[in-house]
Amino acid sequence: MEEIRGNGVRDWPIQEVARMAGTTSRTLRHYDDIGLLKPSRVGGNGYRYYDGAALLQLQRILLLRELGLGLPAIAEVFQRQADPVEALSRHLQWLGQEQQRLARQAQSVRQTIETVKAGGQLMAENMFDGFDHTQYRDEVEERWGKDAYAASDAWWRGMDAAEKQTWKAAVEELGGDWIAAGASGAPADGPEAQDLARRHVAWLQSIPGTPAAAGGGIKAYVTGLADMYVADPRFAANYGGADGAAFVRSALRIFAEKHL
Repeated sequence: MEEIRGNGVRDWPIQEVARMAGTTSRTLRHYDDIGLLKPSRVGGNGYRYYDGAALLQLQRILLLRELGLGLPAIAEVFQRQADPVEALSRHLQWLGQEQQRLARQAQSVRQTIETVKAGGQLMAENMFDGFDHTQYRDEVEERWGKDAYAASDAWWRGMDAAEKQTWKAAVEELGGDWIAAGASGAPADGPEAQDLARRHVAWLQSIPGTPAAAGGGIKAYVTGLADMYVADPRFAANYGGADGAAFVRSALRIFAEKHL
């Protein structure tokens, strides 16, 4: 149970915190050992206690773990985003966007199933709601500017259906090759992974509006994207999850260091 100290501050023993958070006391002690989550105090019996600020820190850790970030990456995030309210607000905004997008996808798939069962005619314009690339507009504009989004959007909309399908197939092939290489245990600095990294950079350079296509700051752009693949589950899913994304990131970083 929570305890109230003489100064009116509430804190909770480690076992209670572990139970509430769905984790283990051992995990919390490990977070303490590596400096990621310090208890607010340690009792005379050696028990760790956590106050509200510590619980807030733990919530952020668990949210970032769900995004696939490793503990070193989480420590880096904390260094960059010291204000927990701002960080959680951004996370909440992203969760809301994902919730809306997934709801649209679910409805789209539900309609497709019902149409197929009824023997009706599929309506292409209704089948891909929630899959629109423009969902990333604000994110792209924030990271690389409105001109970057406008150029890439114009390029995409200028392609006909066959060209879009060909481009998507090439992207899926690249993602599949990354997944296969990672699953095979290929080293990130080996010839297979480095050839994939070369193909990946060439693909990025083929998209108008990106720093890779513009030729300026391409090394920082590639390594930044590599970090995003690990940090954001939307991208990590393209490479088989967090472990696959980490493999891609390592290979791209090595390639960027040698060739960009």
